[in-house]
Amino acid sequence: MIVLCLKELWLECQNCNKCPLSKTRKNVVFGGGNLRSKIMFIGEGPGKEEDIQGRPFVGKAGQLLNKMLEAIGLNREDVYIANIVKCRPPNNRPPLQNEIEACIPYLRNQVAIIRPKIIVCLGATAAKAIIDKDFKITAMRGQWTERKGVKIIATYHPAALLRDPEKKKPAWEDFKEIKAQLDKLEDKNEG
Repeated sequence: MIVLCLKELWLECQNCNKCPLSKTRKNVVFGGGNLRSKIMFIGEGPGKEEDIQGRPFVGKAGQLLNKMLEAIGLNREDVYIANIVKCRPPNNRPPLQNEIEACIPYLRNQVAIIRPKIIVCLGATAAKAIIDKDFKITAMRGQWTERKGVKIIATYHPAALLRDPEKKKPAWEDFKEIKAQLDKLEDKNEG
């Protein structure tokens, strides 16, 4: 599936019924933010508030993500945010492999259209789908990889930080590194 524009892709997602999640969703949570952003944040899937509002990261984890972005001098309008799956898994469980496989082409098209220079995987589910199926978030977070000129890093999902505040310090280190990479890109573009 190759889609040439975001609106066309959005319409396709709205009508998707490729997996059972389509039967229980209130809204498709496509993604949102700056369409020209150099940085894209990818989570695992919508939660209850996201399903109600049809927007990514608007619940408590989203509020924490906003604060984390502000701490490195960014805001939601500066970045693009999406998820591995576009529909809420029941009881906020992680998406199943068949659900990920049904939905990942939409995300790949979003990446192709937005063309970020940095992708930040928020949590293990996103990292496993994007970086490596055997990714271990605690052991491998904060490490950069590169694919097709795009720098990719994983850090803890904001929801994990809400459950376990001990993870906030390493996540903060990751966000400082993300900001440093973004600054390098901007310096390169100005030079």
